Amino acid sequence: MALDIATFESLSPSRFISFTVPKPTCSNSLLRVAVLDSPVQPTDSPQVGALLVPEGRETDWIFSTELGHLQLLFSSPGISRLILIGNQLKKGDFSPHIYHRPLKCSLHQQEFEVWSKPLLLALSPRSLFINGIPEIPILSYEDNLVSSVVIHEGVGHHVGEMLVEDVEIEIESDMHHGRLRREFRRRLRFKRMPNLIQTEVRIVPETDASSNNVWIGDVRFTLDLRVLVHPYLAPMVASLSLISGYIDGQIQNGFRPKALCLGVGGGALLTFLTIQLGFEVMGVDIDRDVLRVAKNYFGLEDGEFIHVKVGDAIKSMKKLAYRDKLHNSSFLADCELNGFSHSLDSEVNHKFDVVMVDLDSSDVRNGISSPPLEFVRKHVLLAARLVLSEFGILAINVIPPSKSFYDSLVNHFQEVFHELYKIDVGNGENFVLIATLSPQVFSVEDCSNSFLMRLKLVIPEAYINSIRKL
Repeated sequence: MALDIATFESLSPSRFISFTVPKPTCSNSLLRVAVLDSPVQPTDSPQVGALLVPEGRETDWIFSTELGHLQLLFSSPGISRLILIGNQLKKGDFSPHIYHRPLKCSLHQQEFEVWSKPLLLALSPRSLFINGIPEIPILSYEDNLVSSVVIHEGVGHHVGEMLVEDVEIEIESDMHHGRLRREFRRRLRFKRMPNLIQTEVRIVPETDASSNNVWIGDVRFTLDLRVLVHPYLAPMVASLSLISGYIDGQIQNGFRPKALCLGVGGGALLTFLTIQLGFEVMGVDIDRDVLRVAKNYFGLEDGEFIHVKVGDAIKSMKKLAYRDKLHNSSFLADCELNGFSHSLDSEVNHKFDVVMVDLDSSDVRNGISSPPLEFVRKHVLLAARLVLSEFGILAINVIPPSKSFYDSLVNHFQEVFHELYKIDVGNGENFVLIATLSPQVFSVEDCSNSFLMRLKLVIPEAYINSIRKL
């Protein structure tokens, strides 16, 4: 069935169409063209943008799925229609599971701008031609990915398709001179949010890491769980500095601090809190298949000090909050906490010193947001209060989709908690909100506070110093 070019003369919110055309520079090859109209259309003149898919990454969910295209569009403010063009791969062209960044792209950017112009104009809405022939901006996609290999593909009953990949990235080692160094990571991604890294941990080659002969796909790696590389996790842990004096006192009196983590993913935060800071941690995640991946590929161990429960995070927290009103112990039995439930029998031990929330919205068609709207409810925040100890805190990863969402979140927190603090992650996307039950008086220079000193050794002190009261 032939494609009617008139289809593209008008904008249609959320319409997604993909098709193939012959490659101008090679008649034996095809190009895949994908056209996506923004869910929110402009009130004035529309704007069209084109993106050349990086060579070798054509099968990446970021560039091959509608949701990937949607997130690319959301990251390009003002664009009404996004047009992606890339190679259409034939079977056997190359393995879709392994990628090495090419030295030079065959669809060179300058050449692309020349031969793609007639195609881009043909795919532009008629309203774009009111003032003559428009210029279609060519957007660029750049990240620090050097190479990657998929080591696991699976399906979660809640999150859908997911993959685990080992990657090599370039990161700045010298801010003043712009020097780059290579580092290896293991990542967990979901197809429903292709552009979002769910979990990321550092991995180390079993051979000499400084060797230039270390290539993704050719060597074995081991996990390094002593550091947090995911951008917002270290700031979340920095929130503990607010109650470092209380935690230090608990430790000195022989009590192990306790954390409740809502949202587990690969489990990097749970493992770090346990091995680096001596916490006993309970984690709740809705997808047992994700937890299985966390144990098999990210080093999460359910044992004496880490206890994982499969379930809805918000419902589980509410059950923990109101457990004393339950007439039976079905919830505690359901937790399967390998003995942790016994330590929750007393009023002292079943309270948590910190609740850390890393949940995102399951509907990404309006953009990535965190936490889900369900969490921004007064009864949910009241439940969070009830599971916290007297000096406990709630730390939550926030990606606000709008200013109204942020304002509502802050207002709800301030209604329920005594004080509210904020840490800017510094990536232009995430920040961490910290809610406290009691007034906080602490000094970042308290050298007698052993826990604070330990905290400064395992996370960047800059995050502790950047905590601001709202």
